[in-house]
Amino acid sequence: MSEDTLYVASWNVENLFDTEDNPLKNDDEFTPEGSKQWTDERLEQKLENLERVINYMNDGCGPDILCLQEVENIWVAKRLVYRLNYRDYVIAYRDSPDERGIDVTVIYDRSIFSVLNVDTFSVKLPEGDKTRYIMLVELMHKKSKEKIYLLGNHWPSRGGGREKSEEPNRLAAARTVRNVVDSLMNLNKDSNIIILGDFNDEPDNESITKILKAHNIENYNDLINTAYEKFKNGEGTYYYRKDWNMIDQIIISKALVDNRGLDYVTNSFEIVRPEYMVQQEGDYKGAPLRTFAGNRYFGGFSDHFPVAAKFYLIKEKK
Repeated sequence: MSEDTLYVASWNVENLFDTEDNPLKNDDEFTPEGSKQWTDERLEQKLENLERVINYMNDGCGPDILCLQEVENIWVAKRLVYRLNYRDYVIAYRDSPDERGIDVTVIYDRSIFSVLNVDTFSVKLPEGDKTRYIMLVELMHKKSKEKIYLLGNHWPSRGGGREKSEEPNRLAAARTVRNVVDSLMNLNKDSNIIILGDFNDEPDNESITKILKAHNIENYNDLINTAYEKFKNGEGTYYYRKDWNMIDQIIISKALVDNRGLDYVTNSFEIVRPEYMVQQEGDYKGAPLRTFAGNRYFGGFSDHFPVAAKFYLIKEKK
């Protein structure tokens, strides 16, 4: 681990629930009596599996920043972080109005960053359904004083297929993110912005290209999708109906490729897939070894592979 290189990762951890029933949320299946038979033993196995993959990241050093999706509450986030005691990790968390109670959570190393602000932005869906917040975490790198605006995402899922849900749900999420980006860039056109998470859309979908306006590094205006090349090569993070979907992405502002301050390490975007996390046989060979398929318990890691990218410090911006 280099002091001048930062490793930023994102992972949808597939239903990291506690075992208690929250009467205000639709989480009944994740209780010992529920359809998932979600016991303390199964939760402990889940946490052990997540810890193993997070420890694997960054050549065994763990990520400097990690954005998680599908975390039920700060209690289970703390349960996970307590296991990662080789780093001085701190949690940025806010409850969202999601009906199942799954939220975006950001973990960062306090020895490297100080937090300046945590904010949330509601996504207003036309039919009035509730979904996850867009989470903004403003961090300052202690050594260089570079600011990073981290936007954590978990956009509405493709319930009923992409055609039924893309318009308007994820388009609404994309507009919310784009509005935040515009606000940040109006304050400072050289803002270091990292937009990451589970978008439930791919790099060539309308929500990403036309609303968020994120493109590959050859054709960008102000946002660059670092996942684009692997997507074009047929790679993905989520395996659905024998097809790879690149729905987990890391998108960056142009300030992160300007050869000043903090910069993206070219082609460093990666899909994190240690061999032990990969299904070795059957119809889903090569896919992530998941915790559940329906109510069938596999005891695995997640139905998503994590993604990560590296950034390095050049010199302070003038």
